[in-house]
Amino acid sequence: MTPEPEVDLIIAVHTPQRAIERAVSSVLTGTVAPVRVTVVCHGVDPALIAARLGDLTDDPRLRLLPFTDGIPSPTGPFNHGLEAATAPFTAILGSDDELLPGAIDSWLAVQRRYSADVVIPRVGLAEGPSSLRTPPTRPFRSHDLDGAKDRLAYRTQQLGLVSRAKFPTLRLTPGLTTGEDIEYGLRLWFSGARIAFDRTGPAYWGHQDATDRISVSRKSVTEDFQFLDAAIDPGWIATLSPAARQGIAIKLFRTHLMEALRSRFLDSAPPVRGEREAFAAATRRIVDVAPEMLGIVSIIDRRLLRSVMDPESSPESIVALLHKRTVLLRPANLISASFGRLLHREAPLRFIAAVKLTP
Repeated sequence: MTPEPEVDLIIAVHTPQRAIERAVSSVLTGTVAPVRVTVVCHGVDPALIAARLGDLTDDPRLRLLPFTDGIPSPTGPFNHGLEAATAPFTAILGSDDELLPGAIDSWLAVQRRYSADVVIPRVGLAEGPSSLRTPPTRPFRSHDLDGAKDRLAYRTQQLGLVSRAKFPTLRLTPGLTTGEDIEYGLRLWFSGARIAFDRTGPAYWGHQDATDRISVSRKSVTEDFQFLDAAIDPGWIATLSPAARQGIAIKLFRTHLMEALRSRFLDSAPPVRGEREAFAAATRRIVDVAPEMLGIVSIIDRRLLRSVMDPESSPESIVALLHKRTVLLRPANLISASFGRLLHREAPLRFIAAVKLTP
């Protein structure tokens, strides 16, 4: 008789072309603890996925769930899997990713050691750096993490354990084609939950070999930042400390806004008038979360933020600032715009140091 699972791990798959057997096998063969793998077949016949999985379908710890919503987003199937979960903890795994052997067992050991509600795993890439070095916590910190002090917002996706008892209704944000996991992560990190980091255990191992991702097609600037409605909902943001708001705002700038700026100003033709105005509006919304961030970020980053918030600034000036930003050792990239913020935890010097110390 199969024991009740301690972890419900959810994989969403939308095509039989994905290497789903790699993901499933990594969990079933690499885990000693009771685990259940739920593969949510998103708009694809479960029989096609079963054929891809082969003998793995005989494992009683595996179940295939059909799901159709007609929306090209992983939100629906992941939420469907979360709704079907009954184990004390849930976790999610990309259909083209895998877990290194013993990962879930290590997460559970960390959870028991610190009575954690959430366990953050190490994340590496098979086709890239061995570690993504997020979140850049306080040096060597592994338990009782704090959303602001440990810069947890930089881990956008929570791929490790999440307690169902602590977060019974938390789900990915529906209705989005990108950024669906940002609100989910922020609500975890700034919930007051007991959070631990498995700094040395086996990693979540990401792959970049899929050619049919459903969430990477070119979108409008408005679509790119639609997630802000939920992620920085004014009613929720108002409940947070100034330090939490600063951490969230600066993270949104350094990751999501910068990614959008690079893709449109450096990798393609400059945005047209409407896109420039959408950029300006999104940037103002981020800065308004914590206006003091303009003194915490680097000198060049403050110039960049002000240029983006002005739809009349020239594309050439933004491109020039983006290029200057790539020279990390340029003093204007290392010094806070306000000298009094030089040693703030989100200031460039401390932030870079924390990233270097993250496994």
